[in-house]
Amino acid sequence: MMDVNSPTLNSIVEKIFLIFCVLLFCAGAENPALEAYIPGEILIGGLFPIHQKSSGDRTVCGEINLDRGVQRAEAMLYTIDEINKNSKILSKIKLGAKIYDTCARGTYALERSLEFIRGSFTSIDSSDFFCDDGSKARANVTYENVAGVIGGSYSSVSIQVANLLRLFKLPQISYASTSADLSDKGRYDYFTRTVPPDNFQAKAIVDIVEYFNWTYVSTVASEGDYGQSGIDDFKEKAVARNICIAESLKILSNSNPSTFDHAIVKLLAKENARTVVLFLRIEDATQLLDAANRKGVSSRFVWIASDAWGTQEKPVLQNAKVAEGALTIELQSRTIPSFNEYFMSLTPYNNDRNPWFPEFWETAHNCTLSNTTKGQGDKTKCSGKEKLSPETFKQETKVQFIYDAVHAMARAIDAMQSASCPTEDLCDEMRQINGMILRDFILNTTFDDGYGARVQFDEKGDAMGRYNIMNFQWNETSRVYQYTVVGSWTDSLTLDTEKITWAGRTKEVPPSRCSRPCAFNEFKFVGKDGDTCCWACIKCQEWEYLKNEFACEDCGEGMWPNPDKRGCYRLPEQHIDIVSVYALIPVVLSCLGLIVTLVVIVTFLKHNDTPVVMASGRELSYMLLSGCVLCYLVTFVLIARPSTITCAIQRAGIGLGFSVIYSSLLTKTNRISRIFDSARKSARRPPFISPKSQIVITLILISIQVLFSIVWLVLERPGTRLYTPKNKRDEVILKCKTNDISFLVSLLYNIILITVCTLYAIKTRKIPENFNESKFIGFAMYTTCIIWLAFVPIYFGTLNSFEVQITTLCISISLSATVALVCLFTPKMYIIVFQPEKNVRRLTMNSASYKKPATNSSSVLTANNHDSYTSERIKLNVNYDERHGVRTTAVPVPITNGDQDSLHSL
Repeated sequence: MMDVNSPTLNSIVEKIFLIFCVLLFCAGAENPALEAYIPGEILIGGLFPIHQKSSGDRTVCGEINLDRGVQRAEAMLYTIDEINKNSKILSKIKLGAKIYDTCARGTYALERSLEFIRGSFTSIDSSDFFCDDGSKARANVTYENVAGVIGGSYSSVSIQVANLLRLFKLPQISYASTSADLSDKGRYDYFTRTVPPDNFQAKAIVDIVEYFNWTYVSTVASEGDYGQSGIDDFKEKAVARNICIAESLKILSNSNPSTFDHAIVKLLAKENARTVVLFLRIEDATQLLDAANRKGVSSRFVWIASDAWGTQEKPVLQNAKVAEGALTIELQSRTIPSFNEYFMSLTPYNNDRNPWFPEFWETAHNCTLSNTTKGQGDKTKCSGKEKLSPETFKQETKVQFIYDAVHAMARAIDAMQSASCPTEDLCDEMRQINGMILRDFILNTTFDDGYGARVQFDEKGDAMGRYNIMNFQWNETSRVYQYTVVGSWTDSLTLDTEKITWAGRTKEVPPSRCSRPCAFNEFKFVGKDGDTCCWACIKCQEWEYLKNEFACEDCGEGMWPNPDKRGCYRLPEQHIDIVSVYALIPVVLSCLGLIVTLVVIVTFLKHNDTPVVMASGRELSYMLLSGCVLCYLVTFVLIARPSTITCAIQRAGIGLGFSVIYSSLLTKTNRISRIFDSARKSARRPPFISPKSQIVITLILISIQVLFSIVWLVLERPGTRLYTPKNKRDEVILKCKTNDISFLVSLLYNIILITVCTLYAIKTRKIPENFNESKFIGFAMYTTCIIWLAFVPIYFGTLNSFEVQITTLCISISLSATVALVCLFTPKMYIIVFQPEKNVRRLTMNSASYKKPATNSSSVLTANNHDSYTSERIKLNVNYDERHGVRTTAVPVPITNGDQDSLHSL
């Protein structure tokens, strides 16, 4: 397949195009074109839309263009006159002009452009010569070539003309064609322009749309290079800035009013797209506003129009209400005052070089210059007194660009003449100008035009972008609609929003978006239809950040989104604060418990050899008190910052403290139970009730807990972990690497000890009152059971609040120790401190009895006594033994009132 850009294919296309042009030239040779002409030694061609294109027959022209046609042609004629008067430019060469009408149509302009290059391929035979005196022959007709061409106006016209002129290396400078396609020097290498290309204009329009935060707009473009390339460039830039296109319409060149009505219906269907971007030819823009007017949508749309609309009166003449609030792009240009004077001085009677001026005059003054008014409608005969005035004439905005284009061509010819003919006025090189050389001189031309513009061309032959932003608004002072400059654009947009008035004469910017902008913490959810212009805003979860405008993503464990939701940061590790109320309460309780425990220990040590201390089992009491101390000390480890060491101490310390307390209590209750069970059966002393035996039993019970703790530490190594509570992803808690269930299992052994202690307390609840330590142990165990039954649900029910959980655990441990301390040592401390008289060696029972069933060996019956006993009372002789502590013997003797002293506990 042949590459479309290959030189071979381009050569074939050029040859076909050349043949077409020759045929076109031959077809039009019999009908010479109407032209505006200034004779000169070097001619410049001109192409202007003197007439509008016809809506029907393409071979004829439409109505005359009052502003864009005749005025532009006169601007070129005026500039050539000025150059010819200027001694600094082509001082010894007269510049001439040949100007043709394009009728705003490409094929018509192409046919007229052939007049510029007739001499290049016209052959002259003998019939073309004649002799005046029979001695010398000269040509009947001579065809003048032009050095370059000024024009055309529409981009579609300039593109066709450029394709022709490049074949003959004829430079071309346009004053109005802005299509970006013309910047392609590979296809249009002899084309330059004094206006910027549409990609600058498209960027200016995108800047305007973005400035007002319009994210949902429609577009309408004329068929052809100007409209299509301009709107394509706009859409490309708009999509890059997240501006969505709701509807994109193209107006064909043969469109009729119903086409525009249908276009308005389509635009109305997109209710949220109030902004409509227009890249339309002036005729199409006018008809679109006419259709909007017919639909009665005067304040529905915000029109953003390209420079084809600019500041033209034609679109808004009958549609001011519909066009109100429109923002249009207008190339920055200034009025040339001397041209105003020149143009207003023209009349059909003093302007014979412009063949279209009489028609212009008749249309402008609604009169006829012919001697008859027949067939002229309501036109009257022109009186000859009609004049153009500032009230009826306004300088067209492209006049300055035409002025600059003619000057650029003339200055390039002048530079070429200086380089080619340094000693002659007009040498042979200038009589047949080399277009390639002239093109290079044009591209290197730079000058200030004297009216605020600096003319220069870039490497693509384009001028620099400079625009005015116009607002069509109601003027309260003059009481008319007018265009007002509200901003400008060169490389960036500058707007004075205070000057802008929108449709309905309001200052409030109308919205144009399908959906509201999503907040910083929301993402866009696009429906199944995939229309990215419309979306629903979905809020990100608290722990998610905005990955892009269409998705949120989880930050991950231990991470939390930044305030702007654009990233994540690592959450600080939380642990209980030593100065918080959650730590102070258990610390205070533990400190009080430690103080009381130490007071008891000191008191017991001070009264270590007294009967109460000795009778209570000194060794077990000290072990029990040490267990209380361990429990109180564990609180400080629990509230400390978790580490491998503190976590290991926590695991071992909690179980060890409890096991010391409850192993001691279990040994005590077991000893009491065995003593009284043995007393029922025999008088023989039960085994393993000596202090040493009690210590050994207690140590064995404690060692079991120690063994469990060691196994636990080996199987589940101590350490720390980061924990995120359920439904609290914004918290990261530094905890010990221990499962809560594992912790509960680790306390299972202590629960067994508590349970057995409680059973023994129940079993020994009916012993004599003198041996009431059993009852105090019972009270302690009942209370402990209540504490633990309350602790388990509270602990596992507060997993989401580590502070409450740790506080609950600390208080439960302290309360367990406090219950044992209060219930078991308060009676003893009371006797030692407040009733020392009872702390004596010989303690007897105080009318306490222990009923034992009658037996043959132990019953004494008194037959003479009128009272019958079914059982006999047993007196327990409690003797103090220095080595073995309390020794009890049971003898069946009656109890006398003298035995008042009793042993309160064993």
